[in-house]
Amino acid sequence: MAEEQVLGVTKAVNAILAKPALALLTLLHITPANSEFPIPNYLAMELIVVVLAMLLFLWLKPRIRADNPGATQQAMEFVITNPMGVGVKDLADDIIGHGAAKHIPLVATLGIFILFSNLISLIPGFMSPTADKLVPLGCAIIVFIYYNVVGFASLGPVGYPKTFLGPVWWLSPLMALVEGVSHSARLLSLTVRLWANMMVSELIYVSFLGLTLGLFTALGHWNPIGYVSAFVPVAIPFALILLHIFVAFLQAFVFVILPIVYLGMASSEH
Repeated sequence: MAEEQVLGVTKAVNAILAKPALALLTLLHITPANSEFPIPNYLAMELIVVVLAMLLFLWLKPRIRADNPGATQQAMEFVITNPMGVGVKDLADDIIGHGAAKHIPLVATLGIFILFSNLISLIPGFMSPTADKLVPLGCAIIVFIYYNVVGFASLGPVGYPKTFLGPVWWLSPLMALVEGVSHSARLLSLTVRLWANMMVSELIYVSFLGLTLGLFTALGHWNPIGYVSAFVPVAIPFALILLHIFVAFLQAFVFVILPIVYLGMASSEH
């Protein structure tokens, strides 16, 4: 397998954090794939997404107004609740019901992180960390652990395992097997859905952008009028940018609604 190309922004992150990263990996007896750049692309992009999100919300916090909200505040509030009923709070109230508010911080944080991670590849020289399978897997593991902990907390150490056994006692062993596989498959489902969609979307977007820029340059080199004739192929990556943005929002929404559904099922007494 060809070695992954190290992004310029990843090199910059490694210039700052490579030494402590190497020290931590040595302490854990882990050998990095690239000793010169121990922090890979996806992890560097994750760190950048987290830093950018923190800076955004630190900037927004003192500007929050109840009487005269700004555009950024309204956009963030739209994520939580909106007239279409697809905000995090709207969905949680409808699906989970009583006690839904306590789950909003985790679900909303995951959704915003994934959305920012999906969109950051629109910046030239950046990539979506969610296009690497390890990032969606990490988010899926957080969801898996969280909703099971909520299930035990809501129904108790006896009541929650009983939900895996079904209502018919003599079918309990079979139901336990089926439910165990079903819950394990949620990890795979959450991971593959986000990873595959973002990887393909980013690959198509970057490939067509590169091909179009090459065609645009070639046409202009052959004939200045060629720049005019290149309008149609140049419009293709613009359409793909819109498609990439749509996929980014859609996948973030899916990664919000599925954990809410799992939480509703885990905490339900039925």
